Amino acid sequence: MHIIVCVKQIPDPEVPPAKFKIDPDTKKVMPPPGLPPVISVFDERAVELACRIKEKNPGTKITAITMGPGKVSDVVKHALAMGADEGIVLQDKAFEDSDSFGNAHILAKAIQKIGSYDLILCGRQAADWDIGQTGSILAETLGIPVVTVAKDIEVAGDKIKVSRVMEDGYEVVEAPLPCVVTVSNEVGLPRLPSGMGIIQAARKQVPAWTAADIGADPAKIGPAAAHSEITSLFIPTRDTTCEVITADTLAEAAVKLALKLRETKVV
Repeated sequence: MHIIVCVKQIPDPEVPPAKFKIDPDTKKVMPPPGLPPVISVFDERAVELACRIKEKNPGTKITAITMGPGKVSDVVKHALAMGADEGIVLQDKAFEDSDSFGNAHILAKAIQKIGSYDLILCGRQAADWDIGQTGSILAETLGIPVVTVAKDIEVAGDKIKVSRVMEDGYEVVEAPLPCVVTVSNEVGLPRLPSGMGIIQAARKQVPAWTAADIGADPAKIGPAAAHSEITSLFIPTRDTTCEVITADTLAEAAVKLALKLRETKVV
């Protein structure tokens, strides 16, 4: 069995929001310098679930794939240290500023280049923008089924049984392979990479593929192909005001307070 896990590098969500800045010209988030990015928490749980499936199904291979600029290979190394077998980085200037549709196209072309696969796992959403579209669009692009917000997967021959998170519990659905499954945090805490796993991951060569390598369509990637546009990005400010209600008696103060609450439509 071959499992492909799509992982994303994001700014560390543990960093206080006050330390982030916004570039008003590019409309991009500028994380504080000196703090390395991390793997998205939902994607880390997708790697965890892949490792659990591998443990129950000997002979399973896990390939971690990511996309982005800079030292994005670090998130692949993290997946390798957790138990993935191979890793691939998609890195090209042409990939930058793609939206969910563009990202899904890039991932689909890379997966088609990889060749045979049985299961594709993604986080239910990226922990930075929280859009949650790429996994479903990836399945549509590849022409295979998708099951979302999974908390567990059981392999049953050429099918899988997926426990999906619901508002009041969970449901079990069956899907044929190959398919895409997006993984939720109900999977539980991911395993910590072992010391030997970290050493082996550091030694592993991770190939980097460009747009030309995977045959990506230039008309479907980048900002020009985006289906959405960021018109404004800002850090919200919270202004508070306080009005003191005075009166000669408690009863009079209560009436004034009730009128003020009604005026401001609090009640």
